[in-house]
Amino acid sequence: MLVSGCDPRIIPGKTARMGTHRASDRRMIFHPLKTDYAGRGAPMFRLALKTGLLTVLTLGFYRFWMKTRMRRYYWSAIRPGGQPLEFTGTATEMLTGFLTAVVFLAFYIGIVNLLLMFFSFSLFAGQAPAYVVSFVGLVPLIFFAQYRARRYIFARTRWRGIRFGLEPGVKGFVWRSILWWSATVLTAGLLFPAQVWSLEKYRTDRTWYGDAQFAQGGDWKSLFGAMKHVYLGAAIAGGGAAAEYFLEDEIWLVAIAMGAVWTALGWAYWKAHRFKRLTEQKTVAGAGFRCTPRPGKLVGIYLGGSLAISGILFALLFVFGIAVGVLFGVVDEDVLEAGMDITDLAQLPAWMGLVAGIFGYFTVFLFWGVLKEVFITMPIARHFAETTEIVNGEGLSAVRQRDRDDFVEAEGFADALPLGDGI
Repeated sequence: MLVSGCDPRIIPGKTARMGTHRASDRRMIFHPLKTDYAGRGAPMFRLALKTGLLTVLTLGFYRFWMKTRMRRYYWSAIRPGGQPLEFTGTATEMLTGFLTAVVFLAFYIGIVNLLLMFFSFSLFAGQAPAYVVSFVGLVPLIFFAQYRARRYIFARTRWRGIRFGLEPGVKGFVWRSILWWSATVLTAGLLFPAQVWSLEKYRTDRTWYGDAQFAQGGDWKSLFGAMKHVYLGAAIAGGGAAAEYFLEDEIWLVAIAMGAVWTALGWAYWKAHRFKRLTEQKTVAGAGFRCTPRPGKLVGIYLGGSLAISGILFALLFVFGIAVGVLFGVVDEDVLEAGMDITDLAQLPAWMGLVAGIFGYFTVFLFWGVLKEVFITMPIARHFAETTEIVNGEGLSAVRQRDRDDFVEAEGFADALPLGDGI
């Protein structure tokens, strides 16, 4: 069986045209497997709006079904070699894992924090030490949740019908994360690239595609070049702040602004080149990857998407304000006769102010999530997908299926803390 999406061609020699060439004379050519992206803005808008509205109306209960449907859309849109990824997870798995995590966290918050608060007031006559110890105790749970969530996502992802998987190894990931993040904080972020590479290597070396194991090449120094513009921007901003403080000359505020802008643009450069370097250092079954993401494209997506979202939300709030004003005038005509500003929400009756506030909040919350998917998340997914291809993929044809990972906990702790949507 050949790799789907490859274009293998038998190149015969001169004797092949006579039908007498030997099989050993055949040469198999595997073209790189380019990744197509089939997602579109309009279907994504409808899906995000519908599932987001149901999530709001059910007070968040539908979020597990929303996440499942969104992942299935994103996964099916990404098509290496023309073959879509599949997400086979279910909402009931996520709900069960979430409820399990909530029970544990309720015990932690209700019992452990109560004891910490008691000892904090008894020994230090204040609550600050309790908050610090509580946060420190929560950090390992965050790393625990990150690894377990990734394991669940891989266990429920397939390509060409073959499952991915991530080996159990959460204890090693937790203590490595604690050490690397401590080193990153102590060095003011200088070791952040080394931390990213080391933790990614730990996870990648335990990742499988069928019966083929991934490997992360390179070394811990390989990502520092991708961070150079962030370092430079931070140095300019920091130097400007120090100069403004000691010299008391406002001209140095220009350096702070320049450094901040440079840092922001440098972060886009970091994201693009981090993805490129980490991905191109990965191998599986003899196959590798080639990536060409463009930092400028990411900057354009973020800036253009942010402007589009801000404009649409402003228009929605404007229309909402007019609707509230009209309703206010219908309910209390004396307001209009008195010449009061109908857009002044402070003049609303208490019940109307409450209803308008709740409705406005959930409207902004809902549309922010929907527009973010359409204008930022999906374009970024498209860019990274379409600039990535698989090379030397002939070994993938020999990959066989792996056993299903019955991971009943799903990503409950990541949902309960929460740690993002995992898209």
